[in-house]
Order: sequence, then C-alpha cells, then structure tokens
Amino acid sequence: MPLGFDTPSIGEVAHGRARDLWPICRSLTGPGVRETLAYLKAILPGLQIHEVASGTKVFDWTVPREWHMRSGRLTGPDGKIIADFADNNLHVVGYSVGVDTELSLEDLQGHLYSLPDQPEAIPYITSYYNPHWGFCVPQQVRDTMQPGTYRAVIDADHVDGVLNYADLVVPGKTDEEVLISTYVCHPSMANNELSGPVVATAVAEWIAAQDNHYTYRFVFVPETIGAIAYIHERLEALRAKTVAGYVLTCIGDDRSYSFMPSREDGTLSDRAGRLALASVAPDYEEYSFLTRGSDERQYCSPGVDLPIASIMRTKYTVYPEYHTSLDDLTLVTPSGLQGGFEAVAQVLAIIDNNRVWKIKRPCEPQLGARGLYPSVSTKNKARQVRTLLNINAYADGTRDFIDLCQTIEADPAEVLPLLHKLIDGDVLEEVAGPTVA
Repeated sequence: MPLGFDTPSIGEVAHGRARDLWPICRSLTGPGVRETLAYLKAILPGLQIHEVASGTKVFDWTVPREWHMRSGRLTGPDGKIIADFADNNLHVVGYSVGVDTELSLEDLQGHLYSLPDQPEAIPYITSYYNPHWGFCVPQQVRDTMQPGTYRAVIDADHVDGVLNYADLVVPGKTDEEVLISTYVCHPSMANNELSGPVVATAVAEWIAAQDNHYTYRFVFVPETIGAIAYIHERLEALRAKTVAGYVLTCIGDDRSYSFMPSREDGTLSDRAGRLALASVAPDYEEYSFLTRGSDERQYCSPGVDLPIASIMRTKYTVYPEYHTSLDDLTLVTPSGLQGGFEAVAQVLAIIDNNRVWKIKRPCEPQLGARGLYPSVSTKNKARQVRTLLNINAYADGTRDFIDLCQTIEADPAEVLPLLHKLIDGDVLEEVAGPTVA
C-alpha cells in the first residue's frame, strides 16, 4: 500500500455526496437511516445492510422502535409559521411523539428549545428514550413570540420495526482486521454527521483498489445503540481479529486536525495515528480519552477492549457550530474533506506497511555501488542520502516502521520508498511482518 496521494478530486466528490445526503432526516432508526445506507450501497456495492428487530436486548440496552417522521409545524396566534420541519429538519426535536394541539405560550415554553448564546442558530435536540415532543427555534425568533394560542402539529409515530446498520469487508492477505467506524443517525448537520460517512466511503473506495496486507472492515451505524448492537452480534470475532481501528467523525472542516487515542493508549492505532498526523498536520490537537463522546466509548469499553482511536478535524463539542443548524455545508468544505481523507489514508498505509527490517552487513553500505547515491548533489538529494544512512543506522531488527520513522525524525511517505530501494539493493531484509504492538 503506498504512502502519499495524488487524489486531488476526492474532496469535491465527497462534498457532492454530502450535499446529496443533507436533506435526509436521519435518526437512530427508521426510513432516514435506510435511505442513507441505500445511497452508500450504490457507491459501495459490497456494503451489507443488516437489521436488528425493535425490542431486541443488546447488552444493557434495548433496540428502540422506528421513528417515522413526516411533518411538523408550529404556528403562532396570528397564523404566522414559527417553525416548519419542511424548512429544516432540526426544527422538530428528534424522536418526538406525534401531537396536534393548541396551547398558550406559557405552556408551550416547556416544548421550545433555543440557544441564547447563538441567537441565529437552531439547536439539535433529541429525546430518544423518554416520550416527549418539541420544537427548536433560533433565540431571535423565540424572543419575538407573543402571548396567545399556538398550534403545534407533529405528524410522527413510533412503530415496531428494525434498527439498520451496514458494513463492508475488503479482504486482505490476512484475516486480521483494521476497523473503520462512523455513524449515520444525525439529521442535517455536515461536520458532526455527513463528513464521517463520506470520508469513510472515499477511504473504502481507495482501500479496495490497493494490495492490502490486512482486511479492512468499514462500519456505518447509528451512534451508540448501533455500535452496541454491532458489537453484541460480533463480539468474539471482533476481539479475535481487530488489530487496529478508528472512529471517523467531524472530519470535514478546514480549521484543525484532532486525535484521540484508545482507552489504554500505546496500541498500533495510537502509534500510527500520531505518526500520520504529525506528518499531515504537525500542529494537530491531541485529546484525552477522558473527553470521549462517540462510539470509541463502546469499542474500547471493558469487556470489548478493541484498540480503537478517533481521527477528526475539529473535535466535536469544540467548534461553536456543533449540534446546531450552523454546522452546514459551508462549514464542511471540499478541502476539509480532502484533508480528512488524506489523514486517514496515511494512517492506514502506515499500519499496512508496519514491518521490521534489519541491515544485512556490518558498517555502512556502499550506496554508490548500488545506484543509491546521487551523481549530482542537491539540497534535496543530500537530505535523501542522510535519510538512507539513518535508516541503515537504526534498522537493526528491533524497530518497526513506526519506531523507525520516529527515531530518525523523517516523514513516513519519504521513508517507505527509500526502504524499498534498500531492500531491492540487497542492503536490508525483512525480519518480521506487520506488527500490532
């Protein structure tokens, strides 16, 4: 698998897919999730869509009923529309029960949600496991609402059905697996939802075109309950096969890069993630697992113990548009998605190439005799020679690729082709295959 990428159009393609998925009202269950997964399957024909029946016990949880949301509108005393689901699907509290009622402004207040600190934003509010209904409005709209009788209509119901999720397995030379997980349960928000699935899809397309050592498993689930259901059905196989993996979320803006290690840290996922991000974005932010908030909570939980870290652009909860209508397709950009893709692809390439090499003879090799020493000296060539010599100095059979790059302080995308030149030149030999420690 190569390191370094000449794929400048991936960000544009991913942004187009995000635009296609934007209008869909996704939730934990129901038609929105199925529509989203069907769209992804049209791109990834090998994607398998699964279902778990409502009421099924999955560890300590129960799979909820499907939410069928059709329309919702809040109308003021003068007939003016205050909030309409047709305009923005964040206007209705996620998982709201159906309602058709008239009530005073005073009584309505317990069903209204807004953000005083972001008066122009519609907040994203859910009530998954407690029957409730409500409308979300900008604070600047709420401030104009006058006493009187309001009409609240939400055409929605909850029915016995299924929870849907999907996975794609790309076979490699070994059945040991690298897991990539993302979620498909949020309505129209771009960074905190759509960036993860569209980047994961782009990475899956790229992986499918490579000659891979590892098998790669791509998982698209409703957050929390979907990951729990997925683990419940596959726990022993996941524990036996997973050598590394990442949750991809909030990976499409242009502001920063972020990394969260696995619960125990020190895994292959953690080591490869740090090396790749140091190369792609040396000023990346690292967050403690104590600040976790997505499905790494499930994959890393005691009793599951998978080596799953998280790769993000600006981390969830950190950027001001998080969980609001301001998290839109202007916040997520083609260049942001391109950068997210390249960071993930770099990490996976490092993992797939993580072997141990050893120099075959004492003392420095004669590079010129092997055609490895440049005939014309330039600044770039001098650095390349220095890297070659540093590789030889530290390729002693004790360091894997990650350790080697970190020890000689060199970019992995530069080190890998030089390693192959040294192997072809009969200077180095592989003494151990891909390492997971």
